[in-house]
Amino acid sequence: MLKLLLPTLLFFTYIQAQILPYDIKPTSMQSSHFMKITLLDAKELNFPPKDNLAVSELSALALNGENLYALSDKGYLYHFKIKIKNDHIKTLKLKKAFVLQNEKHKRLKKKYRDAEGLVFVDNKLLISFERKPRVELYSLDGIKIKNKKIHKDLRDLKLYKSENKALEALAYNEKYGIVTTPEKPLKNKNKKFHRLYTKENIYKFKASGGVSALEFIDDDTLMVLERKFNGLSFQRVITLSKVFLDNCKKNLCKEEILAIFDSSDGWNVDNFEGLTKVGKNRYLMVSDDNDSLLQKTLLVLFKI
Repeated sequence: MLKLLLPTLLFFTYIQAQILPYDIKPTSMQSSHFMKITLLDAKELNFPPKDNLAVSELSALALNGENLYALSDKGYLYHFKIKIKNDHIKTLKLKKAFVLQNEKHKRLKKKYRDAEGLVFVDNKLLISFERKPRVELYSLDGIKIKNKKIHKDLRDLKLYKSENKALEALAYNEKYGIVTTPEKPLKNKNKKFHRLYTKENIYKFKASGGVSALEFIDDDTLMVLERKFNGLSFQRVITLSKVFLDNCKKNLCKEEILAIFDSSDGWNVDNFEGLTKVGKNRYLMVSDDNDSLLQKTLLVLFKI
């Protein structure tokens, strides 16, 4: 988040992120190949303080060329310039940051700021929210353009497990339109399954944790990022899987597990929340450090 009372628009000279090599693999594991993915690169991100600016709590990613957009769940939109070469993250620079605003160019009220899902579409940004669950279309400078219609089951906050378990993840393509899902199944639904909601349809798949990100792999296949955290043992489990929207029986879709990173097996994982496609079979995921000294902002590049 930005620890400062800020105007709605901030312009900076480029702030170069400190990107430190980071290995999420167990120390006993030498190969970068694991299950059905290959880990290409991982970096820990640190931004040097400047003008009382602190960059943290990154909860979503969206890429367009070398422009990497990111959200903070405090209602800030960041524009980065990223350079990926030879399957390695070379540089990451913060170009500018915006405070999310409503149609009247006023900063979103606190209970409306919990931005969690992000998709770049036609030079605009689709954003999903928790606490006040909704999907809205924004300009690249963070100004709301309009509301987007979502499935009727998602419109009532009372149906969610909690206000902080709402629309964490978001994806979009022309065939299915907006696809979103609560982090946890709705109160009146079987907890063994997650449900992916388009405007009119529902697609189910087996749950492995709370859904924190979605990304289309192709026209009919979604990558799903799920996470589990045990508050007693501090065990973290991150699961990546494919869900095939065109291969469903009674709306239960075929699923393929790509990777399971379990901290009890030695994986150095954190609170991964953001996911975006960056090239052929190549993806970035980012962890939300919760603005805590005990957690890290990690950027991981992998291929499937």
